[in-house]
Amino acid sequence: MKPAEIENVNPVWRRRYTVNQAAQGSPVIASAWEYENGFREVWHAHEEAQMVYVTRGVLRVLTPAGMWTLPPYHGIWLPPAVPHELHAIGAVVVRSAWVAPGANATVAQWTQCRVLKIGQLLDALVTALAGHIEADDQRSTLAMSLLLLDLSQAPTLTSGTLPLPQDRRLRAICEELLSYPQNNDTIEVWSERVGASVRTLARLFREETGLSFGQWRQQLRLVEAMAKLALDVPVSTIASELGYQSASAFISMFRKTLGDTPQRYLRRLEAS
Repeated sequence: MKPAEIENVNPVWRRRYTVNQAAQGSPVIASAWEYENGFREVWHAHEEAQMVYVTRGVLRVLTPAGMWTLPPYHGIWLPPAVPHELHAIGAVVVRSAWVAPGANATVAQWTQCRVLKIGQLLDALVTALAGHIEADDQRSTLAMSLLLLDLSQAPTLTSGTLPLPQDRRLRAICEELLSYPQNNDTIEVWSERVGASVRTLARLFREETGLSFGQWRQQLRLVEAMAKLALDVPVSTIASELGYQSASAFISMFRKTLGDTPQRYLRRLEAS
């Protein structure tokens, strides 16, 4: 089922047939699994919220509103009923927790997707619950309570986020750039191509993505670079494929945005 089709499902049917309900009376259900490179978990949604992250490899998460490219221990919070798709970049180890509605007052207010920094304690609790999920067990009950508390206090991040606009003209631009991130056409060129003024395009990019056109394209290239690094693509090749005139220009952008060089970033991925 396509994301638009999932969104349009009558809520009566969603209440009647809760086939994706994971928690079944427990406030938290945790799980861990592995995916091979290129694995795709197709569009679906859950009745509960879901927090998902990887401890190895890179995970790409798609929703109708955006794309998130997550390195190890960067997780995403998916509110209930949000359609999403998961892509494995490299061999990944995935960990996830489904949180029942009303389980925690703080996270119940998280109605938008958000990127979270997964600390050691939160990871340990998810791992423990993934191996021992009996809801009536005292240790599990205490672990769930602590997990919800730690989750509610997890730092939020912005890295790896690529919002998608709704305006059809902006969508046309973004779809082209997603296919060809090396495209260096200016906003003036795109203005003529999609039939909207430069001022209109600039305003819409800000309103619908929170980024300028240039910032959006740079963010796209950054998340593509993160994926390619996870697949051990050489930095010089990445720079060329993403439209940079030199590897040094790409490295400068990467370090300025993520605070690390691609080589160091890759070593962190490999050490995770």
